[in-house]
Amino acid sequence: MLRTSLFSALLFALVPVSIAQSSQNPAPTPPLGWNSWDSYGLTIGEADYRANTKVLAGMRQYGWQYSVIDEGWYMQDPFADSVEAKKYIWDENGILIPDGKRFPSSVMGAGFKPLADWVHAFGLKFGIHIVRGIPRQVVEQNLPIAGTQFHAKDAADLTSPCPWDQGNWGIKDNEAGQAYYDSMLKLYADWGLDYIKVDCISDHPYRVTEIRQIAEAIRKTGRPIVLSLSPGPTQIEHAAEIAKYAQMWRITDDHWDGWKFEHKDPKSEFPVGLHDEFDRIAAWSQYVRPGSWPDPDMLPEGFLGPHPGLGEARTSRYTQDEERSEFTLWAISRSPLILGDNLTKLDDFSRSLYTNKEVLDLNQQAVESKPGLLPKSKENDKEFPQRYWYASTGGPKPKHYVAVFNLADAKTTANLPWMIFHLPNKSYAAFDVWNQKQIAKSKTLQVDLPAHGCALLRIE
Repeated sequence: MLRTSLFSALLFALVPVSIAQSSQNPAPTPPLGWNSWDSYGLTIGEADYRANTKVLAGMRQYGWQYSVIDEGWYMQDPFADSVEAKKYIWDENGILIPDGKRFPSSVMGAGFKPLADWVHAFGLKFGIHIVRGIPRQVVEQNLPIAGTQFHAKDAADLTSPCPWDQGNWGIKDNEAGQAYYDSMLKLYADWGLDYIKVDCISDHPYRVTEIRQIAEAIRKTGRPIVLSLSPGPTQIEHAAEIAKYAQMWRITDDHWDGWKFEHKDPKSEFPVGLHDEFDRIAAWSQYVRPGSWPDPDMLPEGFLGPHPGLGEARTSRYTQDEERSEFTLWAISRSPLILGDNLTKLDDFSRSLYTNKEVLDLNQQAVESKPGLLPKSKENDKEFPQRYWYASTGGPKPKHYVAVFNLADAKTTANLPWMIFHLPNKSYAAFDVWNQKQIAKSKTLQVDLPAHGCALLRIE
């Protein structure tokens, strides 16, 4: 369970400008984009990546920016049973590079530069995923670290492998370790990288030394690159520290398309269902600010296939009400919005969410966002079936929004005083954003909510 701390919150407020943000902030608003994992797992190739990116480019006017290749782009055989059989590919200095068969534009030493240039031509930004550390086979070969007298064995930390990925050793907190990350990020920045998701680093285990090294390596490139850390749950006592270096960090373990999941291991929350995101996002809301975005993970909506990172190819198991609730919660809480579905099979309902300009503007333009007040008798009651949220935008004509979420398994009617949304106790009119209808002025808000559904209202 996350442990909140007043000291941690105060410390976060006093954090100096971070290493990764010292020259320019690469993520002044929550990043919006697409990631290949939920639909392609380890199997993404250039043709599928380009096809999804073209669809994303068609929604660029709504704010969508980042197109991210998740894990596996350096493997020749991602379905193989062992690391050796997967046949990782690296250069002469032990830095992972794309498989030329899966990414034909990367051959002849071009790396991802041609693909990144193609993405940039659409006005989008290019991202990749890595697992922290250095490939074990690179260490066995003791390859040289570019531009230094160091070799792989000088940098490798054999005491810190990733417990759930056997491909890499960790990196030592020494000069050689920093040099390895420096050489990696220099190569990737030269390709035109705008976003890097680093795995096995923000929890189980939490590797703050490597987070710092990667952030420093990014700074040295001179290129604004968003640093996204996973998996979670990042412990909330690390909030101030992690915000010094990263722009996104996961606050849950992997989130998938279910309302609730049963866990055989009481110490594990994998996978995380939508029901468990509400209170987690609320607990982290005090740490949301420009350049620092607690990340509840990607949105597993629409069609997940042909090779999703968990389970068989499928249309998302969410109901439409659950999908709308998820999108609304992420939007009003100013969470990063990273789509996980196969965009080449985008359905009309999901498209209607992804292209709702008002909801996306709320996510991008809100300057204040916080959970509403639960009734005093329900504050510590996890089974209380409603959650509330308030947000407002900036500028000379700020807009104010409230959201109500029904966590119950049956439809419900809510009759709510406006004070629970941190509003003065008076009458308000409202506009129902999703249903596009006016709500008459009243001293209370009355809404009918389907099971696991929500209402999003702009205060008039």
